Amino acid sequence: MAAPSKKMSLLGLTTLVAINMMGSGIIMLPASMAQLGAISLLSWVVTALGSMAIAYGFAQCGLFCTRTGGMSAYTEEAHGKSGFFLCSFLYFLSLIIANVAIAISAVGYLSSFIPWLGSGPVPLFVGSLALIWLTTVANFGGPRITGRIGVVTVWGVIIPVAGLCVIGWFYFKPEVFTAAWNPHQRHLWDAVSASIPLTLWAFLGMESAAQGYDAVENPNRTVPLACLLGTLGVAVVYVLSTSVIQGIVPNAELAASSAPFALVYAQMFSPGVGKLIMALAVVACIGSLLGWQFTLAQTAKMSADQRLFPRFFSRVSSANAPVLGLLACATLQSLIALSTISPTASAQFSKLVNLAVVTNLLPYVTALTGLLVMMYKAHASATVQARNTLVVLVAVGYSLYAIYACGEDAVFGAMLVLAFGYLLYGFLAKRFVGEQVYPPGR
Repeated sequence: MAAPSKKMSLLGLTTLVAINMMGSGIIMLPASMAQLGAISLLSWVVTALGSMAIAYGFAQCGLFCTRTGGMSAYTEEAHGKSGFFLCSFLYFLSLIIANVAIAISAVGYLSSFIPWLGSGPVPLFVGSLALIWLTTVANFGGPRITGRIGVVTVWGVIIPVAGLCVIGWFYFKPEVFTAAWNPHQRHLWDAVSASIPLTLWAFLGMESAAQGYDAVENPNRTVPLACLLGTLGVAVVYVLSTSVIQGIVPNAELAASSAPFALVYAQMFSPGVGKLIMALAVVACIGSLLGWQFTLAQTAKMSADQRLFPRFFSRVSSANAPVLGLLACATLQSLIALSTISPTASAQFSKLVNLAVVTNLLPYVTALTGLLVMMYKAHASATVQARNTLVVLVAVGYSLYAIYACGEDAVFGAMLVLAFGYLLYGFLAKRFVGEQVYPPGR
């Protein structure tokens, strides 16, 4: 066991949580939110509160359930082996969809350097496909290389986004922000609901925040606090950056942009600075996609190790890379990119975000409800049970609202996927007949 002095502090874990969450999720958001108007910024308040409840719930799950499996293991506590499979299956698909959205973000910024990529749906598809397969092949070198690249490239997002929170206010024009407030005269609640999937997209990844409980000082206090502070810190950066950009770039111009952060820096300083921001964003997106490709393959491998996914996902190369799994994932991403093809990067991005959010929220609900069983089995105190139950209710309530806000098409697609998942598990269930997962009740 590591000495306390060698374990991560509250500040260190909070910083790690914030970096993990930021990734490339913010890159295209200003353009997508501008299509609704600056009134969509109000959804940050709802999403920040809901995300903090979800993050805290997962932190508690990590403290009560120390076995491997993450959200799938939490789900199994309440919903059995079928819950483990369906959580893994939906989370796997959500990462497939999310990776395509990240590739589209990168292509949107690349189009400034290679204009052909932004000339129509086919070039956009070709560019996305190229990035998906490039980052897949790059992962053949194993996790060590992937991890090192990701630690560096994430700053390509953090530096310009965090910098805009400070520098941007010197260029902020209240009249531009006022004109952008509600250009389509939408009702307040409709505008907030429509932008919930977009704002929640930027917080996806918080489920990984509770995985370091054994490597931090005083985990019972540090892990939940770091989850809350990290989520709150990211929320502040997101709110400030997306607010200030609405007061610098006219709404119509921002809504049509495929590289919103590059556009605002070009207006504040010069086209050359805008190009630099574009380059940083491309690097960050590629680095993020590289890391998520490996995470995706590892998620499939974990399920394959549990005899729930095809065996080939478990096979690894001499470099410890799940090559066959990576190739299968890249093929699925290519099909998703083809099936959702749209004329613009922003339109395709928004469509994918809604579907990715729904398929991610369903595992959130099943995993968080597992906390109720974990506390019962651990004989947690009445105070802890009451506090955590309230958090679960808030987190699940927000998740259900967010699913509703994603719209009919995304919910319909996710429900078809869920029903298909039950069919798949029906063929797998016989493998686990007779297994006793839980000890007999008292």
